[in-house]
Amino acid sequence: MNYQEHALAGATGVDLIVALYDGWIRFLHRAADAADDDDVIERRFAVKRSLDILMYLEARLRPDIGGEPARALSDFYAAMFTMTLEASSAGSAKELRKVVDCVRNVKEAWVIVARDPEANRVLPRELRTAQERRPQASALFPPASANTVQTTKWSA
Repeated sequence: MNYQEHALAGATGVDLIVALYDGWIRFLHRAADAADDDDVIERRFAVKRSLDILMYLEARLRPDIGGEPARALSDFYAAMFTMTLEASSAGSAKELRKVVDCVRNVKEAWVIVARDPEANRVLPRELRTAQERRPQASALFPPASANTVQTTKWSA
């Protein structure tokens, strides 16, 4: 297992979203650098990879559960898709870097969410990692208070 796989193995669902945003930003930077170098093939490759990540994130939105925030993210993804295509078509590194700035702002919001332990509990089940889907022992067996006596009705 390499470092990246090891780091993601213990990641929460929100951590994985942050990792996707990191990849999205990385490919947008590659596209902007390629535009600076007039490397059309590399620019197109990097733009395609960035759009693959964007479409994956868009496909995982659940407006039925996420409500207004999910709709806002959907609008954001649509705007970033359009801006990315227009910037790539024009071969504009400057415009690609504007997309990076927008994506980075939203990623920073996800980083803040990732710090909140309650955030992972409200993620839809399919967006949680396998570990997060398993009920925790503390949820199954709440601790008894010091003042209560534990009794059972079980008999043999």
